[in-house]
Amino acid sequence: MAAALVTFFAIIILSLIINRIATIALTLTGMSSEVARFQARSAFSGAGYTTRESERMMSHPMRRRIIMTLMLVGNAGIVTVIASLILVSFNVGNTSWLGQITTILAGLTVLLALTKSRWVDKHLTRLINFALMKWTSIETTDTASLIYLGGDYQVSELEIEPEDWLADKTLAELNLPDEGVLVLGIQEQNGEYNGTPHAYSKMKVGDILLLYGSGRSIHSLDMRRKGIIGEVEHQKAVMKQKQIIEEQMEEEK
Repeated sequence: MAAALVTFFAIIILSLIINRIATIALTLTGMSSEVARFQARSAFSGAGYTTRESERMMSHPMRRRIIMTLMLVGNAGIVTVIASLILVSFNVGNTSWLGQITTILAGLTVLLALTKSRWVDKHLTRLINFALMKWTSIETTDTASLIYLGGDYQVSELEIEPEDWLADKTLAELNLPDEGVLVLGIQEQNGEYNGTPHAYSKMKVGDILLLYGSGRSIHSLDMRRKGIIGEVEHQKAVMKQKQIIEEQMEEEK
């Protein structure tokens, strides 16, 4: 029975990790985090989509590959979980049914608590995002699910963390437009959404920014930390943006 329970929980944990990887992968293709999470869970569970949603997913090569892989893995995972439960039921031994159910419920409760942990989510997301960016060829420039954009420009979400360069500064202090980045809105930690941020809007820890800009610029902001190094990186980004604008003006002449 112990082996069956271990297999059961291992499959559940693996399924949660696969769902998280797929969610982040879909986010990198330009989806908002909420839509990506819903699509990943739907594909993994086999719940399916509406016709419009299917067309949107299948028209994008990378999203199509992610969804098809999720469907395949999801079906195998469900079969394995059912098989593990059957093994548990046929190998009761000296353990009562009540003991088995209690063990399973306790394990699922712990896993649920871990999935709700912001600390676990933050560090797991960083690790998965790093791995996907380093060892895969996921395209991060297509944000058709939010708005049609060309080139390297995209709309992205960025959550502010305590060590971030953005934290506790106003938009005026950040001067992001000079880097080629615009803040379209701020999802505050208290649940309120600021759709018209102004110069004195402060970026607080836990806020989620809706940003428009090049993928390179947004990634730079995500990696930038507080301190003199962050300020130097900001100045470099400003100079880089000026250079880009000058080159574009030369091409238009």
